[in-house]
Amino acid sequence: MVQEIAEIDEIIGKYASDRSALIQVLLEAQRQNRWLPKDTLMQVSQKLDVPLTQVYHIATFYKAFNLMPKGRHSVSVCLGTACQVRGAPRLLDKVTETLKIKPDETSADMQFSLDTVNCLGCCALGPVMVVDGEYYGKPSAKELEQIITAKQIES
Repeated sequence: MVQEIAEIDEIIGKYASDRSALIQVLLEAQRQNRWLPKDTLMQVSQKLDVPLTQVYHIATFYKAFNLMPKGRHSVSVCLGTACQVRGAPRLLDKVTETLKIKPDETSADMQFSLDTVNCLGCCALGPVMVVDGEYYGKPSAKELEQIITAKQIES
């Protein structure tokens, strides 16, 4: 906790306690733990002199922020129209079966978080999933296993 307080103070110090830097402060604070704990939001509120309700409003409005713990590896499956037509539901089923978690969940070992998105902007590759920022188009069940296994080894 003491380390977290010092790290948040350092982040806020970079922005000279400028209230208009709230989003950037929250983004940097989230990079530390992959989510924003209540204590962090309270500290940001105090240090920037921004009402806690406003900090929560920002943190819940933008999808980039997480108020629940996230896994070390992020997996997103596109459910946009083009991906739907090309088999996204089957891909999502394979991913949930492989990771043993449902969308918006994190594995018990905190290794993986699974989300769905409406479009990743690469419709021609559909169905598409993104793992830690890497795009995979039309992954087979075997490729999916290899991707997940490689991430587990990497951890």
